[in-house]
Amino acid sequence: MTGGIAGRHAAAWHARMACLAGTVAGAALQLQQASLWPAAVYAAGALGALAGLWLLRRLRPGLRIAFLPAMLCGIALGLAAAGLRAGMHLADALPAWMEGRDVEVVGVVAQMPRRNAAGQQFRLDVASARWTADGPDAPAPRLPPSLALGWYASGTWAGPQDADAAAPLPAVHAGERWRFTVRLRAPHGTLNPHGFDYELWLWEQGVQATGTVRAGPRDSAPERLDGSGAAFRRPVERAREAVRDAILERVADRQRAGVVAALVTGDQAAIDRADWDVFRATGVAHLMSISGLHVTMFAWLAGAVVGALWRRSTQLMLRLPAQQAALAGGLALAAAYALFSGWGVPAQRTVWMLALAALLRLGARRWPWPLAWLLVCAGVVALDPWALMQAGFWLSFVAVGVLFATDAGAMPAQAGAARHAGARLVRLLREQAVVTLALAPLGLLLFQQVSLVGLAANLVAIPWVTLVVTPLAMLGVPVPALWDAAAGAVGLLGWLLQAMAAWPGATFSAAAPPLWAGAAGVLGGLLLAMRLPPSLRLMGVPLLLPVLLWQAPRPPPGEFELLAVDVGQGNAVLVRTARHTLLYDAGPRYSQDSDAGHRVLVPLLRALDARVDTLLLSHRDTDHTGGAAAVLAMQPGATLLGTLEPDHPLQALRPQQPCAAGLQWEWDGVRFAVLHPQPGQAVEGVRPNTVSCVLRVDNGRASALLAGDIERPQELALVAGDAAALRADVLLVPHHGSKTSSSAAFLAAVRPRLAVVQAGWRNRFGHPAPEVVARLRGQGAQVVDSPRCGALGWHSAQPDAVQCERGVRRRYWHHTPPPLP
Repeated sequence: MTGGIAGRHAAAWHARMACLAGTVAGAALQLQQASLWPAAVYAAGALGALAGLWLLRRLRPGLRIAFLPAMLCGIALGLAAAGLRAGMHLADALPAWMEGRDVEVVGVVAQMPRRNAAGQQFRLDVASARWTADGPDAPAPRLPPSLALGWYASGTWAGPQDADAAAPLPAVHAGERWRFTVRLRAPHGTLNPHGFDYELWLWEQGVQATGTVRAGPRDSAPERLDGSGAAFRRPVERAREAVRDAILERVADRQRAGVVAALVTGDQAAIDRADWDVFRATGVAHLMSISGLHVTMFAWLAGAVVGALWRRSTQLMLRLPAQQAALAGGLALAAAYALFSGWGVPAQRTVWMLALAALLRLGARRWPWPLAWLLVCAGVVALDPWALMQAGFWLSFVAVGVLFATDAGAMPAQAGAARHAGARLVRLLREQAVVTLALAPLGLLLFQQVSLVGLAANLVAIPWVTLVVTPLAMLGVPVPALWDAAAGAVGLLGWLLQAMAAWPGATFSAAAPPLWAGAAGVLGGLLLAMRLPPSLRLMGVPLLLPVLLWQAPRPPPGEFELLAVDVGQGNAVLVRTARHTLLYDAGPRYSQDSDAGHRVLVPLLRALDARVDTLLLSHRDTDHTGGAAAVLAMQPGATLLGTLEPDHPLQALRPQQPCAAGLQWEWDGVRFAVLHPQPGQAVEGVRPNTVSCVLRVDNGRASALLAGDIERPQELALVAGDAAALRADVLLVPHHGSKTSSSAAFLAAVRPRLAVVQAGWRNRFGHPAPEVVARLRGQGAQVVDSPRCGALGWHSAQPDAVQCERGVRRRYWHHTPPPLP
């Protein structure tokens, strides 16, 4: 009889775990959909799943029968719930016909703004909207409820790269009501292999339109409608902003102040980019945001304080035991801290785990750790299905699951010994080693980089940040002088981490492995870390090998491939042969602290495990050289080829070799030839476009012509010189499709099958010009531009095939621009 009861309990536990795991899996499946199904399909799936779970509960089948149906019901429920949520999000999308029109909006600033030298970016919750005087004679526009706006000093649509030193802008604060004239567009970002998905990030924030504040002579001036009551509309965000600004104002060292502000308010954008590079190289980046460790520590400290105060009152003790009051108080204050810090995924996960642990303890229950772990995981996914697309979600939950799994077999004697300081230190070392080993394959899958000094760095950084920096930073809210002490502690840690990051072999990088290899690697790391017999633990070694030894595919000898990287308004083309790599241009500079090198090219090159042999910069314009410094820093062996003037800053990083007609070389059976400019042609005192390097790549069967920013006079000179040498299957359209280039004679000489236009979505120059597109199509060329394609892949072995990243990675949250006219 007892065995039967135990069997039924086991069956119930397993069925619940299957249902929870299925719910997470169902949400993950829904996130792979290229387009949404009708809402009725999702609703029917949800009702069917709930009915199935009800039947399973009523029938109470055995373990073998209940497991699979419970999982299938969970999958259907998770998929349907995520689909219904997505449909509600998509209903708020900005209509395509409203893009590029000026609208007057009144709204409340929803979050603390982010400011830099170019201007300020902020979220606006729309209260009302109407057309401007130049708008259509139509009813009031229906806008998405939340907008992501930028207000730049130039007051133009072009964005931060065009901001100048004009009069300072009025400061926008959280909770204030403003009236703006804005020009909106659907969220649109660059899309590259292994790259950051900006459109998904905005989708997760509930933002369905972005825009820029208009402040030109024909626009109504932005107006703050009231100042009173602003703090009461968004009290948490207003408090976060006040604390962040106070920290940045008090602490003189901007880099240290950014770290302190991030630890108190969760504003990770306050941390300098160079500091992030050091934190990632040493494996401590998780400590510089509001992580689960910080929230747990805060809960423990808050619970201790609440319990001590509770014991001072006899009446309170009679109403509720101090232990329970400390548990509830610590949880409530930890949730408040997580909310104040921005409510990120790691903080959410920790709050739900703490809440579950508190409920189980208050109810005197003991659940199996897999069930508790899956319950919290499913709860986070139910609240935010798109958290599954965040690296932080997987790092957090895998780390906690690994610790649960590896500590589950700890013996009572070991648990008792842990009371001693020495045993606690040994336990800490073991836990850190276990997490480091188990998460290394996942880090390679997500970031293509693992810190080899991370274990040593974390052993120092975790107690220092947890017990010194964070408490000082938080206590600085009532006592601002402590922020100076926190900044000093950050400086000491930064000095040590920089030294460790400079060690030879501090990081290990590898090509991005496929999903199956990453999953096998995580399993292998888990087996090596678990308390198992040595023979079983060694089985994890072969599981690690695929992720460690994976090589990104390359063209065979005699062939080459192009990847026109999606960098916005700029050029960057990766050319790879069997054993060599050339990067033609390095994309634009987006702002003073952001460029295509750091944001796009460095992660891409790391994911492909590509060693750049030559970086060819066609000319000195910043939309072609903006990311060069980051690429050169990552690629110390790369040769710099270009037409930069002698005093150009990049020349101080790497002396250039001149790019001039007649320069030729061969890699792996593929020929490279520079066609323009002529040797000895002056580069100073002339327009940069006139000396733009033109490169032809050819293997005898297929060819590509990368034309930079040459214009009509240079095109005609090339045609007059040797028109036959211009023939190519692929043409990187000159000057992003400007009407000053792509003359009829030049296109007739090239006769491309494929014309690639690298330009920004809705760029202010109107690239590509309609007449240029018409001339290219008149030559029989397929015209593809990066806003509609994303990164474009082409292979010389298949000259008629084109692979667009927006087609390969198409998801329902991605913007679909209309076809080229």
